[in-house]
Amino acid sequence: MHDIRAIRENPAAFDAALSRRGLPAASPEILRLDESRRAKILAAETAQADQNRASKEVGAAKARGDDAEFERLRALVAEKKAEVARLQAEAAEQDAALRDLLFTIPNLPHADAPTGRDEDDNVELRRWGTPRTFDFTPVEHFDIAGVKLGMDFETAAKLSGARFVVLKGAVIRLHRALAQFMLDTHITEHGLTEMWTPVLVKDEAMYGTNQLPKFAEDSYQTTNGWWLIPTSEVTLTNSVAGDILDESALPIRMTAHTQCFRSEAGSAGKDTTGMLRQHQFEKVEMVSITTPETSMAEHERMTACAEAILEKLGLPYRTIVLCTGDMGFGAQKTHDLEVWLPGQNRYREISSVSVCGDFQARRMNARYRPAGGKPEFVHTLNGSGLAVGRCLIAVLENGQQADGSVDLPAVLHPYLGGKTRIAADGSLA
Repeated sequence: MHDIRAIRENPAAFDAALSRRGLPAASPEILRLDESRRAKILAAETAQADQNRASKEVGAAKARGDDAEFERLRALVAEKKAEVARLQAEAAEQDAALRDLLFTIPNLPHADAPTGRDEDDNVELRRWGTPRTFDFTPVEHFDIAGVKLGMDFETAAKLSGARFVVLKGAVIRLHRALAQFMLDTHITEHGLTEMWTPVLVKDEAMYGTNQLPKFAEDSYQTTNGWWLIPTSEVTLTNSVAGDILDESALPIRMTAHTQCFRSEAGSAGKDTTGMLRQHQFEKVEMVSITTPETSMAEHERMTACAEAILEKLGLPYRTIVLCTGDMGFGAQKTHDLEVWLPGQNRYREISSVSVCGDFQARRMNARYRPAGGKPEFVHTLNGSGLAVGRCLIAVLENGQQADGSVDLPAVLHPYLGGKTRIAADGSLA
């Protein structure tokens, strides 16, 4: 949500920031609605004052026996009462129209976000690890012999349709181990507080983290109005909705491992094989609530937390900063982590870490009170730490062997009862 006062004070700066996202100027329509709304409010207040004044004079006219004046004033009171109601209703309509418009306008990019049109203009910041050299042609995760028995797309299609998978045996145990390893690392080494949250939320929560109204088609809604979360960013961030926090309580750093649900609207034909793009998947999410002064430093810290998971797993990756034309709707600045997938011979996104400034906080009315000061809006940040399914794919593809087995990262061995590999027959060995 945008600060209407800031738009009034400098509409040119607002439109210039939107132009960095490749969007047209929005301030003329915003200011038109805002001016109309304010005019209606002022007119309603004026009419209310006239009504109040006439109401006081009615009694005086009655007391002095001036029947004509009494009737005139009584009619004026009724007229002004109806006028106030009409103007207030019109102001409410204008206010709703302005709010609806503001809800559809994305966050303004941070000055540090590179200007660009699409993913071709993203900027690589660094790389870690060297992609492994294979003495055979590596295959994608679903074609590894030791994995095939544990990754059942046919049964999933029978149960639910496309973009679902049934995991079993060694593969699901590895999947579970990855999630537990991520949580343990974030809790014990990165200082995040683990949360367990609902996967069904109300409209207000989806509005708070900007999934609604613009991206309704990307999510699933139940017949009784709940939404299935696309990520626990929704629940973790909204946990402070409507609150006024003490400055001493910040930063708040949270993590959660949840099921996530996305309709993948608009992705027809993309990643249709394997489990890279699913309707139902799991993520370990990170969310931070900070003061405005510390949010950019927190963004770097959260990026490092996600990078640490990949490094502990020995997975080569690169970190990029998204250009303004490729950033998500609610982000001011975003770092994407892309892991190396030898089966595809390319880097693919596995984490997106964003700082949102006060954009979500305004939608949620989430504030904090500086020592001795008035309440101010908090800043919010979110990031994957990591997407569990995509991490599973990366571990399988990077660890595959010529005989169809998979060598597993040493850091996961304790989570697998000391087992170190998936054998070619699909068992843990």
